[in-house]
Amino acid sequence: MSEKGEVDLTGAKQNTGVWLVKVPKYLSQQWAKASGRGEVGKLRIGKYVELSRGKAEVEFTLNEDLTMIDSLGDKPSGVQAPRDHPFTMQTVGGQTLAVFTETQSERISLEGLVVQRAECRPAVSENYMKLKRLQIEELSKPVRLSQQLEKAVTTNYKPVANHSYNLEYDRKKKEEGKRARVDKQQVLDMLFSAFEKHQYYNIKDLVDITKQPVSYLKEILRDIGIYNVKGTHKNTWELKPEYRHYQGGEEEEKETDD
Repeated sequence: MSEKGEVDLTGAKQNTGVWLVKVPKYLSQQWAKASGRGEVGKLRIGKYVELSRGKAEVEFTLNEDLTMIDSLGDKPSGVQAPRDHPFTMQTVGGQTLAVFTETQSERISLEGLVVQRAECRPAVSENYMKLKRLQIEELSKPVRLSQQLEKAVTTNYKPVANHSYNLEYDRKKKEEGKRARVDKQQVLDMLFSAFEKHQYYNIKDLVDITKQPVSYLKEILRDIGIYNVKGTHKNTWELKPEYRHYQGGEEEEKETDD
């Protein structure tokens, strides 16, 4: 057994040639039913000498006991897969293609190099036309269907008229709407009056004092105030130095006392 990551290249030494064949989906599904039960069909190759020129006559015939398609979608199909599948031969086209296999023990082996490409196509027949019609009907079905319920579903989430986060958002919007904008000078007077009492305020307190919308209030504060982003008074507003009249008053009082 090779170690993980190693590749068994015995197939390359034996110069084994393999075919790369594209088959219809329904055919691979029928083959899966025969897993461990023997052959899935017969392959007939004619004019083998012309194979390198892509002119060989190749045809696969599906075993008769594998032709019945059990179901298609959510109902029995009642149709049979076509048995005859002629190959359309193609050249490799100068490419270097290889086939590898991997076992459950993570052993990777080179099975051989691709020497021929082909496409396995069903011969047009009544069975094939029925199969195609059913496939088209299945694809055209809507993914979601409406269904009338006889009683309420109790095993799932119950519908609500509105969610709590929507109600909270509406409440805040209504409060904002009640705060009609007043003249900017009136807001400035209220702010200066407030800052005469305290040096620092958070935005919530200033909204309560002025009764103004947050966006409008911040617009005015940017003209006269400084927002502290760090330090002891983080996330608070204070007046710019040129508007701090109370500091001058305090200094005058100190000078008078001296």
